[in-house]
Amino acid sequence: MALKSAPAWLTLLFLLIWISPSRLPAQEKSAQREPDPRHETDNVIRFYQWRVARDPDDYFNYDKLGSAYLRKGRETGDVSYYERAEQVLKKSLELESTHREAISATLHLGTVCFAEHRFHEALAYTRKALDFNTGDVSPRAVEGDVLLELGDYDGAASAYSKLDRSGPSTATNSALSYLRETRRSNLEHFRGNPEASVLHMRNAVRIAVDARMPAETIAWTQFSLGEEYFQTGDLENAGQATESALAVFPGYYRALAGLAKVRVAQDRLEEAIALYKQALAAVPVPTDAAALGDVYAKLGRTADARRQYDLVEFIAQLSALSKTVYNRELALFYADHDIRLSEAVTLAQKELEVRRDVYTWDTLAWAFYKDAETGEAVRAMERALSRGTKDALIFYHAGLIYERAGDTEKAKQFLRRALSTNPHFHIFYAESAAKILRQLEMPSGR
Repeated sequence: MALKSAPAWLTLLFLLIWISPSRLPAQEKSAQREPDPRHETDNVIRFYQWRVARDPDDYFNYDKLGSAYLRKGRETGDVSYYERAEQVLKKSLELESTHREAISATLHLGTVCFAEHRFHEALAYTRKALDFNTGDVSPRAVEGDVLLELGDYDGAASAYSKLDRSGPSTATNSALSYLRETRRSNLEHFRGNPEASVLHMRNAVRIAVDARMPAETIAWTQFSLGEEYFQTGDLENAGQATESALAVFPGYYRALAGLAKVRVAQDRLEEAIALYKQALAAVPVPTDAAALGDVYAKLGRTADARRQYDLVEFIAQLSALSKTVYNRELALFYADHDIRLSEAVTLAQKELEVRRDVYTWDTLAWAFYKDAETGEAVRAMERALSRGTKDALIFYHAGLIYERAGDTEKAKQFLRRALSTNPHFHIFYAESAAKILRQLEMPSGR
């Protein structure tokens, strides 16, 4: 059964990095005119590798190379690029860490830590960047992102509110406007205001396109808009947004998987299979392997499903960093598929040590439920529901947990909310929610 990562898709709302063409040397400008956007970052990496080799004592070049590695990591989902970024960014700070221009490498290093789910380190670097007092408020975006992951929603809102200050240049204003809109969308999602979340992300798409930001940044923003539409059950707009992302950045693995999810909801399963295969061929992500396995299971293709489920565990345990980044996804996978349930609880608890947002609490609640620890499941679910986030999968989990706990009225309430929020929220659970709700509404109960 399909995995639900942090919105997710929001898990990935770390600082978007781009290099303004107006500030690039002539050699790099020509690289940016490459017709296929997937090659742009490779050209930037090669250029700054050349600059580093030519002048190994220039901290600026190491910072730019680190930011290019970060962008490549975003584009490919290959976590090894974050490790490379960390190495060169630390070298940049070895060469210069006190001058105000060191804010860039400091913030980029915080972004690396965020991407690797080292949230407390990310917060320390971000606040160190702010300590330079340059007047640049963009680090507040990363600060807020980290605080969201740590479950400090009020702190995140306070950090994001400081993005309202604008700088003197048009480029700076566009960048801050983009950061402000994406973060407002994120915050409204957690607050349970999906219409406002969609509105802010639509604004972010417009800003990114008008400012001619890198193709992956535009595509990521369109993909995120599609995810917000999907959360509300608006499949038509969700599909259009993800198709727009693919038009801007062909082969973009996030958008391929996002469109596959829409096709599943539309019961166009063969199309979904083809899209998931393309996404996995581009970047093997455990959530996509699990989702493809679920489609095969729905069609009765048991052997194909089993191969995908085996791939989930292989990817999630491929490296030490994978084990850190995919703890929550693996815990949810185990719980969904009723395997290794005590390990699912352990993984969710381990994740809670570093990440305390509503989705981690939800994963822990679901793992407890599947492991027949009902009291613990109820307590964890109360934390997951505490912010008012409107997510059909969370509501479904809550419905089943409260039913087992003997609170039939709450169970019915949350199952209704799941189906009204998004009647197509899951390949198996949407149908299950409707069936269980009908049984609970019978005079004799379930």
